[in-house]
Amino acid sequence: MKEPVNLAKSELGIRKPVKEVFEAFVNPSITTKFWYTHSTGKLEEGTTIEWKWEMYNLVIPVTVIEIVENQKILIEWGEGIHKSTVVWEFNSVNDNLTFLTIKNYNFQGNDDELLNQIKDSTKGFTFVLSGLKAWLEHKIQLRLVDDAFPKELMEKQ
Repeated sequence: MKEPVNLAKSELGIRKPVKEVFEAFVNPSITTKFWYTHSTGKLEEGTTIEWKWEMYNLVIPVTVIEIVENQKILIEWGEGIHKSTVVWEFNSVNDNLTFLTIKNYNFQGNDDELLNQIKDSTKGFTFVLSGLKAWLEHKIQLRLVDDAFPKELMEKQ
């Protein structure tokens, strides 16, 4: 498959079986340990839920397009000109190592807006992956996302 244009990409090896890494993203009781603070439901193909970051008073709609167990999650999130597509690709390297790639694309806007969205998404998903790794491998909540919210968005709240 050809890489989409306007792509933000983050990837990292997680020293856990693919089943555990996959479950960390579909099950909000785990995801809240390293990313958002609340979800209206588990990720299931064909559903629309909301993710909330209480510390920023931010709620984002999430539509689950496709789920291939232990391999792929594909969503659309956001609204209007802030809507984009995210895909998680889970690759089992061995029984205790998963290589996870997150791609965010279909950004909208002019050149400067696109560049800022790609930069912010790459940074944000790098924090998510780091927080995931710390939680799954060591049960440590780094709270990286709490401290990584863009200042310009906080000023709009």
